[in-house]
Amino acid sequence: MAQLSDDCFAHGGRLIRVDEALAEIAARVTQVTEAEEAGLHDALGRILLEDVVAPTDVPPHPNAAVDGYAVFFDDLNTDAETRLPVGGRATAGHPLPGPARRGEAVRIFTGARMPEGPDTVMMQEDCTEADGHVAIRPGIKRGANMRAAGEDVRAGETVLHAGQRLRAQDLGQAAAVGRTVLRVSRPLRAAVFSTGDELREPGQPLEPGCIYDSNRYTVCALLRGLGCEVADLGILPDRRDAVERALREAAGGHDIVLTSGGVSVGEEDHVKQAVEAQGTIHTWRLAIKPGRPIALGQVGRVPFVGLPGNPVAVMVTFMNVVRPMLLRLMGGRTERPHTFRVRADFDHKKKKERREWVRCRLVAGDSGLVARKFERQGAGILSSMVESDGLVELPEEMTYLEAGSFVDFLPFSEVAT
Repeated sequence: MAQLSDDCFAHGGRLIRVDEALAEIAARVTQVTEAEEAGLHDALGRILLEDVVAPTDVPPHPNAAVDGYAVFFDDLNTDAETRLPVGGRATAGHPLPGPARRGEAVRIFTGARMPEGPDTVMMQEDCTEADGHVAIRPGIKRGANMRAAGEDVRAGETVLHAGQRLRAQDLGQAAAVGRTVLRVSRPLRAAVFSTGDELREPGQPLEPGCIYDSNRYTVCALLRGLGCEVADLGILPDRRDAVERALREAAGGHDIVLTSGGVSVGEEDHVKQAVEAQGTIHTWRLAIKPGRPIALGQVGRVPFVGLPGNPVAVMVTFMNVVRPMLLRLMGGRTERPHTFRVRADFDHKKKKERREWVRCRLVAGDSGLVARKFERQGAGILSSMVESDGLVELPEEMTYLEAGSFVDFLPFSEVAT
């Protein structure tokens, strides 16, 4: 397993922009998971570690796009019906055994290999067969209703690229070029825990001053959505010895350790002290809202991430900063997720030099989809994420958004799976 440098996450502590943070991650974070082979049924969501090149054309031979009759275009009348004898039959997997003869039609079915000679297929709906002959209407174009060899993929073409995360269509494409196994990254082993004497597991009684631990379940789900193997280490008490022991044990068998809250300088924030006792920790102050502080460091040589404590800040920071880091640790690329231009139906004032993500739902407007802001935007309002479809991203330079303006919309489907 590769290791990160001791100062991988070192930073000056000043307020930094998201793009700068992502550039730092791309430059400093390297793959820590080993390569392995996975069958196509087991490769969904994994990071591909090789280019996949097509050894042959796809399809490998010309074939019929419809059920009908394969003919020589030059045998057809251009302004009157043509009557031809049916001289053979070709079905998918059972091609005509030899070349077709001029002056004859071949009965053919969708997907069947085109016989040698014919260059056009007439749809059966436009033909009439009787007594071993077929009547063909005029007006068809040369080459109609047939697929050329290599129409999908040419031999030697790279169809999948190293670093991409494999989707269902990617696995289908690998199968289409004859692959049965792919070289992929081993799943990242992630350990997650929470700290806090005020936290309780869902289902337990709530004493005065206590709350249910929701962040751990959110983070575990986000990690699993990325294909990580997740160990839920539960809730740890506010005792430095317990936190330090848990960190040491987690680092011994995992590729990354994550928690939320407990990394500030308060007397009861033991996570920061426990990490520093066994490694290093740096607080990156990001010029974002919600979110801002995120603790990055190492327990020994194992990466550590301390997410903010507020549930919305946890999700936004994970989606926009931690997710790219995890992809890098698995050998993946760190391209920005796709955003889509929509109109905003709200006014919004913001500070300059800070990127903001506003929780919104998409609704139908008079001229397309419109982003409607969830009315309560506090960092602790998890219901705002439940009721929204994604985030409107407002750039650092903007200070005021006027209703009706176009904005970039980041759907949760781009960053939550």
